Amino acid sequence: MSHQIETHGNQAAAVFARTDAWHRLGTTLAEVFTAEQAMTIGHLGGWAVRKLPLHTTEISPDGVSVLEVPDHFATVRTNPFTGAAEALGVVGAGYRPIQNEEHCEILNRLADDSGAIFDTAGSLRGGRQVFVSLRLPETMRIGGSDEVNVNIVALNSHDGTSAFRLLVTPVRVVCANTQAAALANHSASISIRHTASAKGRVAAARDALGLTFAYVEEFQAHAEAMIQQSMTDAEFARMTAELFPAPDRDAPARTQNAHLDREYILNRLWSDADTQAGIRGTAWAGYQAVAEYVDHHSPVRTHGDKATARATRLLTTTEPARIKTRAWQLATT
Repeated sequence: MSHQIETHGNQAAAVFARTDAWHRLGTTLAEVFTAEQAMTIGHLGGWAVRKLPLHTTEISPDGVSVLEVPDHFATVRTNPFTGAAEALGVVGAGYRPIQNEEHCEILNRLADDSGAIFDTAGSLRGGRQVFVSLRLPETMRIGGSDEVNVNIVALNSHDGTSAFRLLVTPVRVVCANTQAAALANHSASISIRHTASAKGRVAAARDALGLTFAYVEEFQAHAEAMIQQSMTDAEFARMTAELFPAPDRDAPARTQNAHLDREYILNRLWSDADTQAGIRGTAWAGYQAVAEYVDHHSPVRTHGDKATARATRLLTTTEPARIKTRAWQLATT
């Protein structure tokens, strides 16, 4: 699995303001940037994503026939490096592109309201997916010592595979692992369909900002309770056994060994890791050990840098969030 950041020669369609789990994907800048800089430095501007009618061809003894595909369209952009038109995906008649400029404008309005600052921006999978993140200005301190920052990450797809999404992700400073915790009566994300009007998108984003602050308050309350709750070695073992069940006895040796390696790493993170200082032996520490494993130690298939592959997985797949959400549920019950 490659890092999937869009590149052209030695140029990358990405810009980063600091180092974090997913920031390994591109060039890091010394300071924060603006939405306008994301468009220029990150090569995200001027794509002009549009819909074009879809056709197919049939070759027969009578010649070549061009056939229209009803109610289906290709999404096409102008490549930011070459200026050439290129197809990104296939969508239906009701699909409306959300341009990268509009993507950043939504976040600009959120930043104006909250004081958040732009942190990352980039293009994945040849322009099919785009991400931009904001860092909220206040840092939570769990248990008086464990610092947690909060980011709003906006993800957009130009190939029809997903909605425009706003994700709320607390980032623990001490080990910079991205967390997605499921909290009662609160959602850590909001999706905006590509059929929505621009006005509706901004209104939904503003609603999401209000939800973000409610989420942060709820997250801190739950985390404080978890740091006051003890967790024994046996309880941690039961939690990880449910999250990562042991393979069948007749499973291949490679599968058995991978399970043993995972158990070793999880137990080391729980018992000995420096990132557990000040929280060791608590339910919060149990959850953090699992989150740190998922973000920084879980196996990936790649011929390149493993940390980069894990970072891409955090942004483009749901499995890491699913595991951490379940770990949160187990640690709080």
